[in-house]
Amino acid sequence: MAYAPFLGIAAPVTFLLVSLLLVRFFPLYRPPHATPPRLFTAQELAIYNGTDDRLPILLAILGSVFDVTKGKSHYGAGGGYNHFAGRDASRAFVSGNFTGDGLTDSLHGLSSTEVKSVVDWRDFYFRTYIYAGKLMGRYYDTQGNSTKYLKGAEAKAARAAQLMEKQKNDEAKQPNCNSRWSQEEGSEVWCDNDYPRLVQRPLEMAISGKVSKRCACFKEEELNQPGLEVYKGCDHFAKLCRL
Repeated sequence: MAYAPFLGIAAPVTFLLVSLLLVRFFPLYRPPHATPPRLFTAQELAIYNGTDDRLPILLAILGSVFDVTKGKSHYGAGGGYNHFAGRDASRAFVSGNFTGDGLTDSLHGLSSTEVKSVVDWRDFYFRTYIYAGKLMGRYYDTQGNSTKYLKGAEAKAARAAQLMEKQKNDEAKQPNCNSRWSQEEGSEVWCDNDYPRLVQRPLEMAISGKVSKRCACFKEEELNQPGLEVYKGCDHFAKLCRL
């Protein structure tokens, strides 16, 4: 019993000494600082164009740089996509113009859906290839911050996605016509129970910059609505029209 007080003091002292030793020899883990993305100039990026087998192959889209070396057969010298290597040719991803002025990062004059397609391509590269950094210029400044051009492109793409979803939901309320083509009969559109009509797609101008129509099926009591167009050469109450 005489030793009980001493034992009560010794236990916490021992625990403290062991703790100090652990901290001394096994310091607390501190996560490493995240490495900032590399910033490329256009001249630096051009070096990685697939012509030197000792170097990785890089491309940029909307200023984001990706290592596409694993796709060397496509992006390397002589590959079908080599025109993208060593540069930012964002516009060409939707324009299909792979020569001269077409290989540019400018999206000026593209429709909302085309800009959305470019953003979708960038997302594809994030999912599929290795992110390597940022290209200073139109989309990122010298500090690696997004410029007004990148923010504008992303906002335009987001708006296009919203409009496309709204158009999809609106058009679901008025079903599309059935359609088919054969060498003997040509093109045909028809409705199983209702009547085919051409109708404007009101959001299409905002989405693609083009006037567009679609074939939709309307009930007889709906045929007096303004804006409905009967196919040329088709009877007013025909359920099948040959075009």
